[in-house]
Amino acid sequence: MARNHYDFTNQRAIVTGGAQGIGRAIVDRLVAGSAKVAIWDMDASLAETVASQYPEGKVVPIQVNVSDLDSVNSAWDSTKEKLGGAEVLVNSAGIAGDTATVENYDLALWKKTLDINLTGTFYVCRAVITGMRQQNYGRIVNIASIAGKEGNPNASAYSASKAGVIALTKSLGKETADLNISVNCITPAAARTRIFEQISEEHIQYMLSKIPRGRFVQVEEIAAMVCWIASEENSFTTGAAFDLSGGRATY
Repeated sequence: MARNHYDFTNQRAIVTGGAQGIGRAIVDRLVAGSAKVAIWDMDASLAETVASQYPEGKVVPIQVNVSDLDSVNSAWDSTKEKLGGAEVLVNSAGIAGDTATVENYDLALWKKTLDINLTGTFYVCRAVITGMRQQNYGRIVNIASIAGKEGNPNASAYSASKAGVIALTKSLGKETADLNISVNCITPAAARTRIFEQISEEHIQYMLSKIPRGRFVQVEEIAAMVCWIASEENSFTTGAAFDLSGGRATY
């Protein structure tokens, strides 16, 4: 059970990939703080099912392919129509990509991984940031990864995409630092979600072996950190990468 309460009364939030895993846990926490939330997800049916489990009007499902700019712009238009805008954006949509060495990495999957994880995050930020500038308020939290700091072997596309998310966060954070907008990211260790279905058991055990705490992070732990970063209280820190790696991070 959450011990700290973050107040999102009268705030509207977007969570990409919000129908499951880390994104779903973040939606839960935002709704508990009285936010209205738009779930942006590729799986329209799942998003609708998830939205129906909350009080009427609190969560709206919007289908989107974050790797397609037109789809992102359309989702933003739908969000403005249904919620009026957004004070909070959490970019959680992502895929693991291939588990292979660089010389054997599937080229199509390399491109897909970067298109979703990095370019998708860029597209969504690009669509939403103008509205945040106009209202002189916004909180953006991008879900990166410890792999973006350290680079996991046999996961070059995932590692590279998440490193790009960290750099994108720092760049956008500096661009908006003169406003009441914060742009930060988190670099969690792996969480046991459906993304594990995309990677080998050997790679799962490798990731676990690197975590000094000796366990994977829980999605509720991620949601707790994200919601503080996304709260009004986070009024100074921007362009930062918050560690959530169970002691693995070396910087």
